[in-house]
Amino acid sequence: MIKRALISVYDKTGLEEFASSLVELGCELVASGDTTETLKSHGLKVTSVEELTKSPEMLGGRVKTLHPSVHAAILARRDREDDVAALSENDIEPFDLVCVNFCPFAKVVARYGVREEDAVEMIDIDRPTIARAAAKNFAHVGVISRADQYGVILDELRQTGSLSQETRRQLAAEAFAATAAYESAISAWFSDREAFPETMTTTFVKVLDLPYGENPHQRGALYAEAYSRRHLLSRVEQLHGRELSFNNLNDLSTARLIIDEFTLPACVIVNHGNPCGVAVGASPEEAFIRALSADPTSAYSSVVILNRPISAELGSLLAEQFIDVLFAPAYAQKAVDALRKQETRVLTHYERRRGDPGEKDYKRVLGGILVQDRDWGLEDRSGMEVVCGEVGEEAWGDLLFAWKVVKHVMSNGIVIARGLQTIGVCGGQPSRLDAVKVAIERALQHGHDLNGASLASDGFFPFPDGPKLALEAGIKNIIEPGGSKRDREAIETVREAEASMVFTHRRHYRH
Repeated sequence: MIKRALISVYDKTGLEEFASSLVELGCELVASGDTTETLKSHGLKVTSVEELTKSPEMLGGRVKTLHPSVHAAILARRDREDDVAALSENDIEPFDLVCVNFCPFAKVVARYGVREEDAVEMIDIDRPTIARAAAKNFAHVGVISRADQYGVILDELRQTGSLSQETRRQLAAEAFAATAAYESAISAWFSDREAFPETMTTTFVKVLDLPYGENPHQRGALYAEAYSRRHLLSRVEQLHGRELSFNNLNDLSTARLIIDEFTLPACVIVNHGNPCGVAVGASPEEAFIRALSADPTSAYSSVVILNRPISAELGSLLAEQFIDVLFAPAYAQKAVDALRKQETRVLTHYERRRGDPGEKDYKRVLGGILVQDRDWGLEDRSGMEVVCGEVGEEAWGDLLFAWKVVKHVMSNGIVIARGLQTIGVCGGQPSRLDAVKVAIERALQHGHDLNGASLASDGFFPFPDGPKLALEAGIKNIIEPGGSKRDREAIETVREAEASMVFTHRRHYRH
C-alpha cells in the first residue's frame, strides 16, 4: 500500500491533480518548500519537511531535505528488522512513494548570455539526492521523476492499491537515467572550456521512436543532446504523411546543413545522404525547378528542402513529384491541400537558426566514437588563392556555390555547377578520378552543358588526370584545397587549357 508520499518538484505541471488523487487514495502528503505552498493553495492537507525534521530550510533553499528523518524514511529496508527498529527508535515513518523533478539546469544554460551565477543556482542538490535514494530502495519505494508518469502510476494504484515490483524497478531505472542526464549536463557545462575533455559525459534524450533503422531488421530511434540549443526536429511540425524513418532523418540532416549555407532563395534535394540537386533562384519556384532538373532521376523518392514559404503554385508543382520528405518554413493552405493527395511527409519549422558553433560531430566506431568539431563556416573568398587564370565575378559565384555544396557530399566529393545550379554531383567513390568521371557522366546524361562550368573537389587532386578530364569536358574553373605534392602539375594542366584554378587551403572531407 502507498500510505505516505514525499513530493518535491520544480515543475508543478499536473501536480494538483496528481496530489489530489493520492489523497483520495488515502495517502499522506509530505512536501518541501514551495511545493508545500502550492499544495496548500489547492486546499490539500500536507506536512512540510520543516515540520517533519524540526529544521528550517537553509542557505536560501539550498538545503531542504538533507536530513535523516527524510533519507532514513526513504532508504529503510522494510524486510530488515534492524532497519525497522532504527526507524522506530528515531520515531521516523517510512515513505512509500517519492515524487521529484529537478531545477531546469540544461534549459537555463542553453540560453544565450546566461550568467555563471544563474547557472550555478540551477544545480539541484536535494532532489537528485532523494531520487537516487528512492531508486536504490526500489524494492520498497516507488520514485516518480517525470510529470508524464503521473497518469500511469495513478492507474496502477487505483487498480491494485500499490505498485508492483516490476513497476518500481522500471521507475528506478528512469530515475537513475534522469539523475545521470542531469549530472551529465552539468559536467558538460563545466567542461565547455576544454574541447576534448578526458571524460565525455554527453547525454541524449529520446525525441522519437522510429519504425526501424536503416533496414527493416534494425530497430531505431532519434535522440537529441539533452542540453542542445537546437536539434534536427526542434520547433518542427509534421503537417502530413507517414511517420518519419531513420533514412528520412539522416537525409534531412544533410539537407538542413546544406540549406543553411544559403541566404538567397534556394532548394536542396538529398537522396541516400548525398545532395543530388542544389540550386539558387530568383524565387523558390525557380530554385526548385532548377534543383530538380539538375538530376531528376536521383531526385525520385528524396528529401526536398526550401528556405522560402511554399506558394499554392509551387505546392501543386511539388505534388506532381514523388517526394519522401518536404521541408519548408511555411505553406499556403492550397499547397498543403495539394500535397495531402500524396504520401509526402510534409514538415514545417518555426525558426531558422544555425546550430551551435561549438557542437561536436560524432562518428560511431567499434566500441566507441570518433569526436571532432563540426565543419561549420560559410565559405567566401578570404584565404583562397587564384593559382592560375582569371576568375570573373560569375565564375566566382559558381565556384563558391559548388564549394559550399561539396562540403556536404560524401568523399571523394565532386560538384560541377553552372549558374548557381549543380549539374553533376558524385560522392563516395574510392578514386577521385572516378568521381570526376561519374559527375561528368551525370551532367551529360541530363543534358547539361559543361562548357564554362565550374568544378569543386573536397580534397586535392593527387594527380593532374582529374583536372585534365574535367577540362576536356569543357569545364573552365576548378576549386580545390591544394596541398598535393603534384600541385604544380595540376596547375600547369589548367594553365595550358587557359582555364582557372583556385586553392582554398581548406579541405572538406566527409566520410
